[in-house]
Parts: sequence; C-alpha cells; structure tokens
Amino acid sequence: MSVEEIDTLVIGAGQSGIAMSEHLTQMKVPHIVLERKRVAERWRSERWDSLVANGPAWHDRFPGLAFDDVGPDVFPPKERMAKYFEDYATMIGAPVRTGVEVLHVKRSENRPGFVVTTSQGVIEAKRVVAATGPFQIPQFPKIVPPEAGIQQLHSSAYKNPRQLAEGAVLVVGGGASGSQIAEELRVAGKKVYLSIGEHYRPPRSYRNRDYVWWLGVLGKWDEIKIKPKRKHVAFAVSGYDGGKTMDFRRLASQGMTVLGLTQAYENGVLKIANDLVENVAAGDEAYFDVLREADAYVERNGIDLPPEPEAWKLLPDPECLAQPILELDLAKAGITTIVWATGFRFDFKWLEVDAFDENGQPFHKRGISAESGIYFLGLPELTNRASSFIYGCWHDAKYIADHIAIQRNYVAYENSRDVPANAADHG
Repeated sequence: MSVEEIDTLVIGAGQSGIAMSEHLTQMKVPHIVLERKRVAERWRSERWDSLVANGPAWHDRFPGLAFDDVGPDVFPPKERMAKYFEDYATMIGAPVRTGVEVLHVKRSENRPGFVVTTSQGVIEAKRVVAATGPFQIPQFPKIVPPEAGIQQLHSSAYKNPRQLAEGAVLVVGGGASGSQIAEELRVAGKKVYLSIGEHYRPPRSYRNRDYVWWLGVLGKWDEIKIKPKRKHVAFAVSGYDGGKTMDFRRLASQGMTVLGLTQAYENGVLKIANDLVENVAAGDEAYFDVLREADAYVERNGIDLPPEPEAWKLLPDPECLAQPILELDLAKAGITTIVWATGFRFDFKWLEVDAFDENGQPFHKRGISAESGIYFLGLPELTNRASSFIYGCWHDAKYIADHIAIQRNYVAYENSRDVPANAADHG
C-alpha cells in the first residue's frame, strides 16, 4: 500500500486548524488538514442549542472575513459560527479532508518526520500540528454516585431545558458555560442552584465599549497586568441574551440560589465549601479593577466615551450570600439533575512522541513543543489569555507557521550542502 507524503500535517479543522492552514498557505508550505468529523464540529454538535459566541461579531472572527449577515455588536449563534469557519476554509482553499480520524502519530525511524496512521491510511509528514483545541474530554468530579438516582450530565451533553428531568437543577461551575446554562434554565422555569468557585468577573461592557475592546486597549489579552492568581480561574462572561454582565447577585435576586464550591456527597447531602463570600468579593474586585482602569484610560487619552455611573452600583447581598448554604439535601431541595460545567481535559493519547511533561501536559513554548517537528495550537495560555479564543488562535498560528517556514529553510540549506559542487555539470 502506498504511503502519502506531506510537509506539514494539521490535525483538527476547527478555528485553530483553519487559521493554521491560512498561514501555511501564505508561507507556501505544502500541508493537509485532517478532521475526523466536519469543519468546526464542536460548534455544531457538542454544545447546547442556544450557545452564542463569547464576543461580538466585530471581534470574534479572523481578519480576512467579516460577517455579512450579523451586526458587528451581535453575538453570533453557534450555527452561524460553524458556517463562518466552513466559509473561511472554502475562501482560503484550505486542503481539508473530513471524516478522517488520526489514530496515532509516531516518530519515523532513521529519517526525518513522523508516521501518521489514520482511519484512511498512512501519511508521512515532516511536521505535525495538533490543532485539536482545549475542549477534548469532558471532565467532572465523581462526587455524586450513580446510585444516588440523580440525572447527571456534562455541559457538553446539555442541549436545552427539555432534556432534563422534572424538578430542580444544580449547575456546578461559575464560568461562561455554567452561568449561561443556569440562566437559561431559570428563564425556562426551573428552580436552579448554581455552585461557583473562584472566578474572574469583568463587565460585559462599560462606557459603550464591549469588554473585548477593553481587554485589548488595557493590555489584558496579553496578561501583562493580570494578577497571577486570576489567570487560570473561570471566566464569568458570555453573550447570552444579547450580552449582560455576569452578576451572581442579579441571578439570586431573580430566584436562583448561588452556592460555594461543591466538595463532597454523603447520604444524599452535598457538602458545600464556605468560600462563596470570598470568591464573590474577589470577582467584585476584578470587576471594579476594570472600571477603574477604563476610566483612567479614557481620561489619559482624552476619549469621548459617556460615563456610566450605574455600573459602579452593586445589588444588595441576597440571602444565599448573606447566609451561605454549606449543606444541600438534594431530595429536600427537589434536585433531580446536576449539570457539570466543569471544563475539559486534554486527550493526546494518539500523539506518541516526547512532547509532554511529567504530568502528561504539552511541553512547549508558544506552541513549539519539546519534540522537534511537533506543534500545539489552540491551547489555553499557549501564548496569552487569548490563545484559546478565535482572535488569539489566528495570531498564534501565524507565529507557528513562521517557525515552520524557518525550519524548512534550514533543511533546504542542509540539502543544498549535500549536492556535489559539480553536480550541475552532469545535469
């Protein structure tokens, strides 16, 4: 059986893989993009029905294509985001092959590159870019046993309120996913309990500018001024319902019960950490930090943006914050479903190379891995906090494509040195 050869193989045709293809094409690097399902599959089938982009359309896109049917300040729905990446792949002529699963990647023996075994045959590639993103294997703590009789599902399996059992719902996770799902369930008439831990809670917008704009002008995408403790906590911001600041006091005032971190389970009762007051206060601090920095920026640069005094006001503390619940009897609360919005873990078992640290995490610098010829793209904090966002992965891909082009130049030089000086005489 013949073996196909290619310079660079990109694995994954989501936002990262499409961005990588664009830059490789511009660098004239021969490449293929493999996708086990469809382009942007996770946007299509692995998220809930009402999901929208976390940023407005003017920002959550690639530089080469604007939305032609969505207003600049609208948060595009997931189906439109999937179509956007499909359209982008077509526009740039990305060499995408769908329905091809990568089974394993191994270093070639006695020659450069890697042997890539796929569901449709073997490919030999000089370089491999793992562009599978951060949302790979759903993870949640096995706190509540199956015999408890509670419906449990991860946020990636949640689609809409209709799939849940009758009764109250506990949503665990105070980031964008958990907060948005909890609010949707509350609007649908469910009694909702929301368990949150540490979180970063910025304003959705301030003084007529969306937070993504403030992230840019205040240097927060680049994390230069971000407090180390706040770098890796849940990001409590979303575009749900047109985009609102995620305010846990507001949710509580509308009937939701907010809890601290879910810790343990025993005899039908959940143990809740006594950290709610501390974490909400830290979220408030982050929120006001942005307002202060934004006001200083406006004044320093003489920009005409309208003041927003209402943004500085907090709602009164609800009962669940004034008297935090530390034990939750699921039966007495009527809870029949738990939605775990607790994130994902990596799945690189197919990548059988020396590119991981002692904890099994990708070992890299700006996506260039410890294993020469292996690259990572789309991971959280790859270069900064924007790396797993649409805006950020495009720029990270440009850096990696440039590195690949440089490495190709080194190889080309080495190959030219192997050619005898009088070779041209025998052409």
